[in-house]
Amino acid sequence: MQKFPMTAHGLQRLEEELRALKTQERPAIIRAIAEARSHGDLSENAEYHAARERQSFVEGRIQELEEIVGGVEIIDPSTLSGSHVKFGAHVKLVDEETEKEASYQIVGVYEADIKAARLSISSPLAKALIGKKVGDTVSVPAPGGDRSYEILEVRFI
Repeated sequence: MQKFPMTAHGLQRLEEELRALKTQERPAIIRAIAEARSHGDLSENAEYHAARERQSFVEGRIQELEEIVGGVEIIDPSTLSGSHVKFGAHVKLVDEETEKEASYQIVGVYEADIKAARLSISSPLAKALIGKKVGDTVSVPAPGGDRSYEILEVRFI
C-alpha cells in the first residue's frame, strides 16, 4: 500500500469531506433517484440520469478518499526542526525579479491549496526548495521563463 505524507490538519479535512459524502450526499442522491423513478419512463428522464451520474461521481470520490485516508502517514511539523526546508516547513520567499514576498507551507499532495498558501510537495517550487536553507536561491521553471527565489525564513510550527 502506498503511503501519503500529510499533516494532521490535512487528514482532518479529508475525513470531514468523506463523512459529509457518506452522511449527507449519499442519502440525498438516493432520495433524488427514488423521486426521479416515481416520474415514470427512465429512458427519457433527465432527473434520473443526472442523479445517477452524481451518484457515480460521489461513490468514486468516497472510494478515492477511503484509499487516501487508509494510506496516510501523519507528519507533525511542530516536532521537526532545523534550518533546511523539508516537508511541513513554512517557507518565506522573495521573488528576486519583482521583490514580492510570499510564504508557503510544504504539505502533502492531497492537502495542497495554493490559495491557502499550502504548496504540494510534488510541485516544481517545493521540489526546488527541499534541502535548501535561509539565504539560498532556487530557480524554478515557469510559463514566462525561469523564476528565481531567495529563501528568507524557514520555520516549523
